[in-house]
Amino acid sequence: MTSHPNLDQLVPEELRALAAQLIQRVETMDKQINHHKSVNEKLAHEIALLKRFKFAKRSEQLSPDQASLLDDLIDTDIAAIEAELEAVQPAPVEAKVRQQPKRAPLGNEGRHEYLR
Repeated sequence: MTSHPNLDQLVPEELRALAAQLIQRVETMDKQINHHKSVNEKLAHEIALLKRFKFAKRSEQLSPDQASLLDDLIDTDIAAIEAELEAVQPAPVEAKVRQQPKRAPLGNEGRHEYLR
């Protein structure tokens, strides 16, 4: 994790450089997000088409062998697309491990004299 600079201690030139760096980072991330969105939309559309082909074959007159081949091809394509979708998904950010606060056991110090 990078430490954040104390903005109150930076001179104007350093603030401008930091702002330019942050703007560049935001633009890069925005491009990545747009790319991932377009890939996801494309793959989701392709999965929808393949599922439509899979379930539309019921109304067509196909031999059992042809239907089996079509099913195999469609299932293979769907599995490949789903694997590609998983590969495009950003890695989950590890959550900070929070330690449960623990109370110190109460000793005799906390009791009043009359309870002893």
